[in-house]
Amino acid sequence: MGRSHLNSIILILFSVSLASFSGNIIAEARKLAEIPELPMVPKPELPVLPKPELPVIPKPELPVVLKPEVPVVPKPEIPVLPKPELPVLPKPELPEVPKPDVPVVPKPAVVPEFPKPTFPVIPKPTLPELPKDFPIPSVTHP
Repeated sequence: MGRSHLNSIILILFSVSLASFSGNIIAEARKLAEIPELPMVPKPELPVLPKPELPVIPKPELPVVLKPEVPVVPKPEIPVLPKPELPVLPKPELPEVPKPDVPVVPKPAVVPEFPKPTFPVIPKPTLPELPKDFPIPSVTHP
């Protein structure tokens, strides 16, 4: 961060010194050439043109159109029909059905215990130990 800040300051100082140096050279060159000032030329006057008048066009008159009359149609009379009377039907009586008797099964007083099964203990097989210098036959493929 410090290095870029230092670079920015150096660049600004270099730009300012270069601009002041080149500015002095340009000012001295003008003095040597002694360029006379340009003469003042009056601005030309533009002629004033009259505004054109637009012709007034009268608005066209629209003819009055009468709205068509809708004929009044009388509403038709709807005859009132009497509601039919529904006959009252007696509710049917359902016969009472007696509840069936469910026999009560007594719970046994003592739950019989079954003996736990015993599994025979099988001894682990042991592999015979071979001597270290035992020859192992090589497998040959046909």
